[in-house]
Amino acid sequence: MTTRRNFLRLSALASGCVIRFPKNAFAAEPATAGGMIYGVQLFMVRRQAQKDLAGILKAIRQVGFAQVELYPVAYDHPAAELKQIVADAGLGLVSGHFDYVGFETKIDYGRRLGLKYMVCPMLPQAQWNSLEGFGKAADDFSRWGGAVRDAGMEFLFHNHCYEFKPQVGGVTGWQTLMDHTDPKLVKMEFDVYWLTQAGQNPAEMLAKYAERARLIHLKDRKAGAATGYEMGPIAEHFTELGKGTIAWPELIAQARRQGIRYAFLDQDETTIPVIESMNESFAYLRGIKA
Repeated sequence: MTTRRNFLRLSALASGCVIRFPKNAFAAEPATAGGMIYGVQLFMVRRQAQKDLAGILKAIRQVGFAQVELYPVAYDHPAAELKQIVADAGLGLVSGHFDYVGFETKIDYGRRLGLKYMVCPMLPQAQWNSLEGFGKAADDFSRWGGAVRDAGMEFLFHNHCYEFKPQVGGVTGWQTLMDHTDPKLVKMEFDVYWLTQAGQNPAEMLAKYAERARLIHLKDRKAGAATGYEMGPIAEHFTELGKGTIAWPELIAQARRQGIRYAFLDQDETTIPVIESMNESFAYLRGIKA
């Protein structure tokens, strides 16, 4: 399994290859529907981005997506340079993921990128299995949320499934994060797949935390897969949008009604070439009626 924690190590072992982009009919078509703007989280194309960031961004736009959500693989570029690379690809830029460790040091970088949202995508694994670990995260999020607000942006957390595992006394890490952070300072990027994997109802979660919900992540989930709280291969039932069991038309319509404007495709792994996978998911999104 390649995770956000080890992809740099694995990618360094990958053999070099030339990225070839399709010449398909989706090129340069705005990815919007009823006010929803669709983009791609750069983690999905992390291997290609390491080799040719400008090229893979142009491929994302050629597929038809209008936005990219940044990931640390791109942050070796100065902010002004990275902004220009994204603009030259014809993509918008409102959001970026920043690692938990060192997050505070990146706030000014996010401001200089012109972001609207700075997202923490995951807690360190050492904090997953205790309420103390989640309590520390809640304290950090509250502090970072204030600093990000002062810099003119919003702080968001991106969920997986481990947050919903009951800890001592049956309390979950998720509950700890929600109970001990200010909704005005700590918002959410809801990953619908990981909510479903954790046995949660995404529609109910979006409604319950409407005050916090700002962005959503999209990837579908294969039929018949068991739910659970563990990360790793046991949790990886990814597939392209429309090929799984998640009720996307209803969820996207609900997200729009709640004022969510941006949704990012973030299929961690694909069994077909990643550009082909993006094409399939984008074609599905285009078919959803506003």
